[in-house]
Amino acid sequence: MSNLRIFAVNQKKISSLHYFNNMCSSKIRASLKRLKLHVLLGRNYSSLPGLIGNDIKSLHSIINPPIAKIRNIGIMAHIDAGKTTTTERILYYSGYTRSLGDVDDGDTVTDFMAQERERGITIQSAAVTFDWKGYRINLIDTPGHVDFTLEVERCLRVLDGAVAVFDASAGVEAQTLTVWRQADKHKVPRICFLNKMDKIGASFNYAVESIREKLKAKPLLLQLPVGEGKAFKGVVDVVRTEKLLWNPNSDDGKDFERKPLLEMSDPKLLKEATEARNALIEQVADLDDEFADLVLGEFSENFDLLPAEKLQTAIHRVTLAQTAVPVLCGSALKNKGVQPLLDAITMYLPSPEERNYEFLQWYKGDLCALAFKVLHDKQRGPLVFMRIYSGMLKPQTAIHNINGNCTERVSRLLLPFADQHIEIPLLTAGNIALTVGLKHTATGDTIVSSRSSALAASRRAKREGEKKQKENNEAERLLLAGVEIPEPVFFCTVEPPSMAKQPDLDHALKCLQREDPSLKVKLDPDSGQTVLCGMGELHIEIIHDRIKREYGLETYLGPLQVAYREAILNSIRATDTLDRTLGDKRHLVTVELEAKPVETSSLLPVIEYAASVAGDLSQASREAFENGVHSACLQGPLLGSPVQDVAVTLHSLVIHPGTSTTMISACVSRCLQKALKKADKQILEPLMNLEVTVSREYLSPVLADLAQRRGNIQEIQSRQDNKVVIGYVPLAEIMGYSTVLRTLTSGSATFALELSNYQAMNPQDQSTLLSQRHGLS
Repeated sequence: MSNLRIFAVNQKKISSLHYFNNMCSSKIRASLKRLKLHVLLGRNYSSLPGLIGNDIKSLHSIINPPIAKIRNIGIMAHIDAGKTTTTERILYYSGYTRSLGDVDDGDTVTDFMAQERERGITIQSAAVTFDWKGYRINLIDTPGHVDFTLEVERCLRVLDGAVAVFDASAGVEAQTLTVWRQADKHKVPRICFLNKMDKIGASFNYAVESIREKLKAKPLLLQLPVGEGKAFKGVVDVVRTEKLLWNPNSDDGKDFERKPLLEMSDPKLLKEATEARNALIEQVADLDDEFADLVLGEFSENFDLLPAEKLQTAIHRVTLAQTAVPVLCGSALKNKGVQPLLDAITMYLPSPEERNYEFLQWYKGDLCALAFKVLHDKQRGPLVFMRIYSGMLKPQTAIHNINGNCTERVSRLLLPFADQHIEIPLLTAGNIALTVGLKHTATGDTIVSSRSSALAASRRAKREGEKKQKENNEAERLLLAGVEIPEPVFFCTVEPPSMAKQPDLDHALKCLQREDPSLKVKLDPDSGQTVLCGMGELHIEIIHDRIKREYGLETYLGPLQVAYREAILNSIRATDTLDRTLGDKRHLVTVELEAKPVETSSLLPVIEYAASVAGDLSQASREAFENGVHSACLQGPLLGSPVQDVAVTLHSLVIHPGTSTTMISACVSRCLQKALKKADKQILEPLMNLEVTVSREYLSPVLADLAQRRGNIQEIQSRQDNKVVIGYVPLAEIMGYSTVLRTLTSGSATFALELSNYQAMNPQDQSTLLSQRHGLS
């Protein structure tokens, strides 16, 4: 009933069309009639975006607010730092939800997948659109688990700003470093939120110091906590020298008071806040010349007279320049400090027009958008998340996909509300929305209005590139800026319950691959089995679970295998001749080549040509040679794993007239395989960065266990009352580690893993592995 009541209220508001007569064209008024609120899952939404309380704005401001009022932000952090809880509180205080969701209760808005609710972790990033004090915020909640790093990567690609959430008792953790580096790569301005200030062991100073030391960032303390741990009850606003105290009797944290700090009532807090404000002014003045002139001129005698607005403007400029990061604190679970965080998002993080995207100049206001995520909906088909950089997008219009070189039609546009959506009539630059009807678009594809528009942009980019004497392909790369997809480290076979279900499994995997580009699916040429390649145990487990739940297939997974690689240790030459008659045509080719190891780590082979053959080869023969080399390097002689760090030099290639390029490739491939077999070889195994946080009493058993796993401990740090063990462990030894660690430490320890590099196995371990693979042990 409550859902129907909300729906009726919204319909009533929407039907008040006389309000819009002076503002909207007849076309937009017609669109307003079509505006629908899809109420699924029985969740309560307080209003349509932009319809807050009884206020009704113009339709244009609901759908497309001014670009200066848009904030595209992401929430990023280590697993369990409180990203999803912070997102839930943000949605509640903005009037987007009527009840506070909880990760432990499994009723959060952004964790809507069954697997997310059961495990209490974020797997897929979810986009939510809401309003806060006249600003439109498109917020994306990203995963913290290392297996889903690509989710963070593709979201940061389209964000203008980010909120980094930290556990105040742990400071900077392993995955925090990873997401911070990703944000650095995409030059995303960010602010820090020290969450869990109410937790036993929370330390504001420790967390700030870890940001300074581990992230090499300059923290700007905009807030100080009032109490820590169980005594935490509010924050001090350093910029305005005020204290914000939350009512302890309030269940939802909406009730808080803002009081100026006075000498009479708060002498100690006032002294701390004044010192912090003076330090903040000096820090900002060091980083911003305009602000330094102002401070040294008018306010050099007394910093207290400096208006808060001037300081806020300067902090905004410093945040955009990424020379420092504003730091705020609070407790999302206890509903404290979230409203000031929302104010800071609108005040300090950039609007889309404040970000400088070089490729936009080539589009001259034409449509340019990036597809950064694909979801499959049973009713609507593929839903593609789109960030519009320039131009405008409308339903029922054709768009051109540069990467796929195809033209598609957008049937509908939806504003994303986690798993609920509102249909909209148009989308302007700076916004994020969902498109329905795109059949071929995948993650990382650049979308433009037409093929001619793409060609015109490409020509402008090339002209610009020639002016700057850069290579044209750099302009091309910026034009099609996508997402770097990491190489998978785990693989296993997957089989349907019967051969009749194989097409259904192929369809399910095709859909899941389009959603998640870090999932690779290949066919084993020897056994004919389907092989899943993923980023970790959890990643493959989730994919298996999704095939069962979403596609109704009871599949069987083979044992998890590690993605080994192979390398050669010495230089070796080989010659091969292929002589075959097919029909009345004779194919004859003789090749002589040399394979040698290279120092630089590269999965792709380095291809070189000797001086004697370089000038005589045709383009077709070169391509055939390179294809043969690449196919031979896909399967090494020891385990059938890819061969890396190898250079192949062609010394001689004699081709009989009429020989097909396929035969040339086949001969080259066979010749290189012969060379690789003759060379001294070694297996390379993936090495993981491991960080284990454990209490002192359990440190010894954890270290003893890691020693058995061929672990190499780099250092042991102290973090409050805990010890942090940092080292390297081979991936093969870390299978099922989470269960063992829980057993050893009575469930008190946590760990984080990240791929470091590939390292040569020692001869003893290598011979053991080969014996296992060949069934000898």
